[in-house]
This record gives sequence, structure tokens and C-alpha cells, in this order.
Amino acid sequence: QVQLVESGGGLVQAGGSLRLSCAASGRTFSLTTMGWFRQAPGKEREFVATISRSGGGISYADSVKGRFTVSGDNAKNTMYLQMNSLKPEDTAVYYCAARRTTYSGGRTREEYNYWGQGTQVTVSS
Repeated sequence: QVQLVESGGGLVQAGGSLRLSCAASGRTFSLTTMGWFRQAPGKEREFVATISRSGGGISYADSVKGRFTVSGDNAKNTMYLQMNSLKPEDTAVYYCAARRTTYSGGRTREEYNYWGQGTQVTVSS
């Protein structure tokens, strides 16, 4: 019902910035929660940020708070993640996720119904 495609990843120097996009298609009107997760090699997939359909319900992992900003544009069916002051430890595949029908807090993997295929972010020292 819903397809998610991430874009905007790349290679940047520490301290640099990237803006990730997640384009949703299909029954996007059914979505109530969207979020960003990331997974580094050999690590568990971890929560990064979430946003509700209204643009509220925003929450960030402590590790990115103050550096990353999540936003959404319902008219464009797109969620964004502005990443500033990037650190080498931010290196990971970043995944977009979405939940349908009912709103949730959006901080855990288990509550999402749809996932994108990810976009690589690499931050060099």
C-alpha cells in the first residue's frame, strides 16, 4: 500500500551537512507516523527521529538532538532529515519508516509497517 524511497545520502567531512529525503507513494493518506532509523555495520538498527502527520509529535535520539532536524511536507508526500555538524559516528545506512492507521510514539522499530531500502551516509574524519 505504501512505498518509501530514501535519497540524499553521500560522503561528507566531519562537521558537514546532508539533507535526506523520503518520498512516500501509494496510500499516503493512511500514514500517521514517520521516522528515521540508521544502522551501522555490525550494529542494531537504531532510532534517529520521528514526526507525526500533523508535523508535531517530533522526537529525536539524544545522540542527534540539536544537530538533526526532521520535517515533513504532506503535499509532497515527503519527509526530510536535515543533518548538520555530522560526526564519523553518524556513518550508517539511514532508513525511512512509516506507520499506518493509528498514531504511535514512533521511537521503536516494531511499531512501523513500511520501510525504505536505505541511503548510505558516510562521514569522514
